[in-house]
Amino acid sequence: MNIVERFLKYTQFDTQSAEDSESVPSTEKQLAFAAYLKEELKSEGLEDVELDEQGYLYATLPANTKAEVPTIGFISHYDTSPDCSGANIRPRIVEHYDGGDIVLSEGMVSSPKMFPELLAHVGEDLIVTDGTTLLGADDKAGIAEIVQAMVWLKAHPEVKHGKIRVAFNPDEEIGMGAHHFDVEKFGCEWAYTMDGGEVGELEFENFNAASAKITIKGRSVHPGYAKGKMLNASLLATEFIGMMPADERPETTEGYQGFFHLTGMAGQTEHAKLSYIIRDHDRTRFEERKRLMVRAAEQLNEKYGEDTVCIELADQYYNMKEKIDPQMHVIDLVLKAMQEAGVAPKVKPIRGGTDGAQLSFMGLPCPNIFAGGINFHGPYEFVPIQSMEKAQNVIIKICELVGEYNG
Repeated sequence: MNIVERFLKYTQFDTQSAEDSESVPSTEKQLAFAAYLKEELKSEGLEDVELDEQGYLYATLPANTKAEVPTIGFISHYDTSPDCSGANIRPRIVEHYDGGDIVLSEGMVSSPKMFPELLAHVGEDLIVTDGTTLLGADDKAGIAEIVQAMVWLKAHPEVKHGKIRVAFNPDEEIGMGAHHFDVEKFGCEWAYTMDGGEVGELEFENFNAASAKITIKGRSVHPGYAKGKMLNASLLATEFIGMMPADERPETTEGYQGFFHLTGMAGQTEHAKLSYIIRDHDRTRFEERKRLMVRAAEQLNEKYGEDTVCIELADQYYNMKEKIDPQMHVIDLVLKAMQEAGVAPKVKPIRGGTDGAQLSFMGLPCPNIFAGGINFHGPYEFVPIQSMEKAQNVIIKICELVGEYNG
């Protein structure tokens, strides 16, 4: 089975996770794919294949060298985003893409006018959707690349490598992928998530992240007799929103710029709720953002009465750079592997999070490497076959370099 066949097979499993679920994994259907993948890893000759009851799958490619070299790992998630259906995916291959519009279905066109990133892949073979679902390259492309690399290494014993661990987990898309990951069982000195986008991407900086839940208590009075009495919670919610910097939202920021993102709002006269996520690469500025939201709530309480506005803040993850900086050999190896594999590195900060960020703070340094997919989480998602092949080659080269590792 080649990497394309493997990936296309994986897309036939609906593995969408669910944010409102309290089970682990969040959806039962994720376990069906995990069980399939478990048997596939066994059939390909990997050892210590273990699937736990929460859907975390671990396996080993044993070392074929007597040298004492580090044990490293590769990780991908198998759930797909709740943002778009992952059921009945019907992928097709656009061979030798010519740079024009790609008709996905009636009324659905993937055009370089809207997605100029398509033009970077003229002449390549693109796997696209039929316009009704996402594709699932996030992150089944990463899984296919890891598995195919392990199969290749097993078939080429002349390439010496140390012990390699692989792991595949559920629920990354809802921020829970690392929560039940057994770092001790995984037993690696460091690892890499294969969960990035465009070819060459290497990420070891991500947002510090927090959530904020704001609840507002109003006072309902008949509108005909409300003067001096009514307190409209919905209007207070808009007042709170207006206290956040208008130029520090996702749609106005890029690069290292952080933001406040209003993710939900609901309100009536008596009650209103706001949901925010807070993001910043800089830890000091991240803490300042949280304090700004708390001050806004305090100011409204001073104006309208104590306990009118309540805010709950919860940190979600932190910038992995804090843990990677002391161990830059983990990055140097990838840069060298990309160079030897003919891939130009694109080191960039993640304007989001990754399982690797949480794992890094759990004691497993874990930067993120490209998997090749583009336009994730929707029907315009695509992955060039050549990008997956390059990712596979980078994995192989990392394993080879660690096999020669001298500290």
